[in-house]
Amino acid sequence: MSAVQTIDAAAQAAKRVIPGTSIFDGEAAARGYALNAMCYSFNNADNRAAFMADEEAYCAKFGLTPEQREAVKARNVLQMIEAGGNVYYLAKLAGIFGLNVQDLGAQQTGMSVEQFKQMLLDAARQEA
Repeated sequence: MSAVQTIDAAAQAAKRVIPGTSIFDGEAAARGYALNAMCYSFNNADNRAAFMADEEAYCAKFGLTPEQREAVKARNVLQMIEAGGNVYYLAKLAGIFGLNVQDLGAQQTGMSVEQFKQMLLDAARQEA
């Protein structure tokens, strides 16, 4: 086994597995590069307008995979994360859809937005 193969094998063995959680690591970053680059582009208002005018063409411009395009089309943040999306970049896209960070948290936890907000309030009260 070469040194590179040994390092690759060690990296695979060291991967964290958290049931029900997508780990954003180097592999996910590489997989999600196009999606995250597109979301980063939304820092510019002209790019947000271009996306809203022709979503399919805008996704194609960045070379999104079919899986990523489907997740965007479905407005499904969990699918976007599975496709390599980073939640901090995805927040830019979610904003275009009228979603805020609490909406994203609710999707990630499988709760309603109201349940998620209540969970945050309850946690804050416990710390006080």
